[in-house]
Amino acid sequence: MTKPISYKRHRFPPQIIAHAVWLYFRFPLSLRLVEEMLLERGVVVSCETIRRWGKKFGSAYAQRLRRKPPRPTDIWHLDEVVITIAGEKHWLWRAVDEDGYVLDEIVQTRRDAKAARHLLTRLMKKQGMAPKRIITDRLPSYGAARRQVMPSVEHRSHKGLNNRAENSHLPLRKRERMMQGFSSAGSLQRFTSVFSAARNLFVPPRSHQSALATHLHRLRAMAAWKSAAGVLA
Repeated sequence: MTKPISYKRHRFPPQIIAHAVWLYFRFPLSLRLVEEMLLERGVVVSCETIRRWGKKFGSAYAQRLRRKPPRPTDIWHLDEVVITIAGEKHWLWRAVDEDGYVLDEIVQTRRDAKAARHLLTRLMKKQGMAPKRIITDRLPSYGAARRQVMPSVEHRSHKGLNNRAENSHLPLRKRERMMQGFSSAGSLQRFTSVFSAARNLFVPPRSHQSALATHLHRLRAMAAWKSAAGVLA
């Protein structure tokens, strides 16, 4: 069982901490903008404190959020994107399902078969089963890794088929510009894990077409976030 989140020795109520963390990871806001939004509500807190809250509680919330159960018919879309940190190239490898739900992502310094194999191995461990099919761009590393990790799984390699994974990078790119980059590979890994967990929870599935369905989805997502933070009334 996951231990309850402890807010001991924090002078602000858990509800305010959870709300500040939600604002920061859910919307393209800088720490100073979150500070200003809280000030409008009468909460005087520094952007540095909000940063520490995000670092301390963000990962804990993400670990408690419900995850989408794997399906035997899942199709995984895999892609990698370059992110420059302190003048050095790093690669964020990401896997999403047919609905754009982020299954896993990992920051690595390599863009080769070893890095692709690491992603596939993590995915198999997390999901507990192999997918029906994987779809990638034409990077040969995916094919080499797939033959080692999941040789019986179908693999389609075509840039036009992989728009879903490529589009999943866009929200993070927007945040990267707002934050003016990341200070280290570790900070990128921590941020993106919480950021993607929040997006997975709050972004409605494509099947939710009506305004009412979207509204109900967001209400359930908000309740799930508060439950993960341990701030339900």
